[in-house]
Amino acid sequence: MSIQKLENQVIVRNEKFIETAEQLKPQLHETIVKPSSIVEIKADSQVIHGWKSKTVAPATSLTDSEYGKNDSFVLDFGGHQVGYLTVKIRSAGSPPDAPLKLKLTIGEMPVEMAEPFENYNGWLSSSWLQEETIFVDVLPAVISLPRRYSFRYVKFDVIDTSPKYRVVFENVECRAVTSANISTVKKSLHQDEELQKIDDISIKTLADCMQDVFEDGPKRDRRLWLGDLRLQALANYETFRNNDLVKRCLYLFAGVPDDKGKVPANVFVAPELVADDTYLFDYSLFFVGTLHDYYLATNDLVTLKELWPTAYRQVELALERLDKNNILRDSSDWWSFIDWQEGLNKQTPSQAVLIYTMKQAIRLAEELNVPERDSLIDRLTEIVEATKIHLWDDKQQFFVSGSDRQVSWASQIWMVLAGVLPKEENNKLMKRLLTENLSVGIATPYMYHHLIEALLISGDKVQAIAEMKTYWGGMIRDGADTFWELYDPKNKDFSPYGSHLINSYCHAWSCTPTYLIRKYNL
Repeated sequence: MSIQKLENQVIVRNEKFIETAEQLKPQLHETIVKPSSIVEIKADSQVIHGWKSKTVAPATSLTDSEYGKNDSFVLDFGGHQVGYLTVKIRSAGSPPDAPLKLKLTIGEMPVEMAEPFENYNGWLSSSWLQEETIFVDVLPAVISLPRRYSFRYVKFDVIDTSPKYRVVFENVECRAVTSANISTVKKSLHQDEELQKIDDISIKTLADCMQDVFEDGPKRDRRLWLGDLRLQALANYETFRNNDLVKRCLYLFAGVPDDKGKVPANVFVAPELVADDTYLFDYSLFFVGTLHDYYLATNDLVTLKELWPTAYRQVELALERLDKNNILRDSSDWWSFIDWQEGLNKQTPSQAVLIYTMKQAIRLAEELNVPERDSLIDRLTEIVEATKIHLWDDKQQFFVSGSDRQVSWASQIWMVLAGVLPKEENNKLMKRLLTENLSVGIATPYMYHHLIEALLISGDKVQAIAEMKTYWGGMIRDGADTFWELYDPKNKDFSPYGSHLINSYCHAWSCTPTYLIRKYNL
């Protein structure tokens, strides 16, 4: 153990755990991918973000054209890629008497090719927007971009050459990388073509997020987040079964808790492992859930024994937030994620997450036969009873949250997942939720995953499939080849960051339909 004092936190580094994680670092599989076509980006008010791509020529015809000052073109790689771009360029005409100045704009969606990044005004850093300005002094040249990009489209803008020469682009390609091995995935061959398409795109989404850790998004943030990890791991168990990657991620989190033992919401892994100074109530508890699911998938008792103290500590810390009535204190000094839904009160859904993960902790304690089991069972009984007394509104027949007694989708969904009510009552609650269409709704695929699973465990498979087709099928109808970080069918420009340009269009928490389809035999 070593103590690391940072500006806003004290980290207790477990070097043994960190070394275990390092030994589990995966080999990346590489594939060379070439563009499929040259496209034109056209305005169309009927499509998402108001822009669509139209094929104008095959990519193989690129070498037939010469480009000079102010010329541009867009290449379509035919599907989402995560990797490294290489471009071969030669001159045409007189010998080059000035450098080539070239701008590349790299994006996952047509809108990123159409709307100038200079106009971006979101609150996340504009450095996440993918672009390069390159000066080439000597031609011919092979330009290999050192940064890894997440994209489908690449726009080439020739800023300047000179009046004496033009340039020809040859052999543009991407060295795509992932730690996922697609050959290990059993094809589902679903009779329902729409579910088959959703399954295929879910797997592609997961694969592109599987690098040397389970990233949340290969465009942004390119980090290991606990909430995303939990869902990616579930999808992984049904598809790639790269269980050592889940194990590696668990050890990374367990390697850098704070001085109270709390695991961070996310970690940076390069140039060395660093805990972010963001701590989320629900994400810390999901260390328990992720370890629980990992053990069920692997029966890896050695890892369970090593990581149990870290998992149990997350429950202990969460229990400290309970008031005298065994209800989570709702105040300004905590942060629980739950969803990006504006105005959502987090008290009741977080209470449900606590119950959900305590049940998982009890199952693990039973496997280990540790004394913490009995105290966990006693506390869980008290907390569930308190939840029914203080958070259930018998008149409205909904769970309420916060001092304003807010009734939200998230509160009902998480209480169903937590199993606070019997299955029959859960089924009635979900039917009321869908019928009354509460105003405090759902903002992300992350929360939609929990909606679908709540429907499934409450016994409504038909409605679960319908909701999946409406939501993830809607993304496909709007052009998704990997599933997105954010999607609001009623407001397709929605972004919690102030601009849809910065949204991630290949995102970990959107990959779960493959888990739901396979786990529940949809």
